Amino acid sequence: MAARVLAALALALALALVAVPAPTRASNDEGDALYALRQRLSDPNGVLQSWDPTLVTPCTWFHISCDQVGRVVRLDLGNSNVSGSIGPELGRLVNLKYLELYRNNLDGEIPKELGNLKNLISLDLYANKLTGGIPKSLSKLDSLRFMRLNNNKLTGSIPREFAKLSNLKVIDLSNNDLCGTIPVDGPFSTFPLRSFENNSRLNGPELQGLVPYDFGC
Repeated sequence: MAARVLAALALALALALVAVPAPTRASNDEGDALYALRQRLSDPNGVLQSWDPTLVTPCTWFHISCDQVGRVVRLDLGNSNVSGSIGPELGRLVNLKYLELYRNNLDGEIPKELGNLKNLISLDLYANKLTGGIPKSLSKLDSLRFMRLNNNKLTGSIPREFAKLSNLKVIDLSNNDLCGTIPVDGPFSTFPLRSFENNSRLNGPELQGLVPYDFGC
């Protein structure tokens, strides 16, 4: 009798295990966002081979750093020979502090969703092929200290909202196709003019009240 009961219990347990589907994708939202980036990119050198979407966390992937509780705080693909677009998914990495995508072949526009990265300290997108305007949403990055967007193909004016970025210590917008005038308020009073050089349609520091900031655009 006891043997039959044990056998029945074993059978029920086996059926229950079969009925539970094995996970095929990580439920981690940060991992999903990063894997979406991987799908956008061409990776001839295989630097993204470790980006396995079946893992619960992306903290074991190369070029990804996490804090002590497993939140993604750094994405470093600088000088990795990847190409493609950045995409809006990176705006979901709300704990990110360092976004290093410099010296690649990235094209398309800078996603406005990067303005959601409220903890970002460093934004390095320089030496790519990025086009379009600089998103005004980046003015929401109150923790930002370093913004390097130089050596791209960016157009339009410098968002005046950036004058609110009181923690910004370094900005480099040189070697683009920006227009208008250079702000003078807030941290812009300390930035050297070389931070804005080689923008043929950019007209020096603005004379407040005399010409519109987007003069020449």
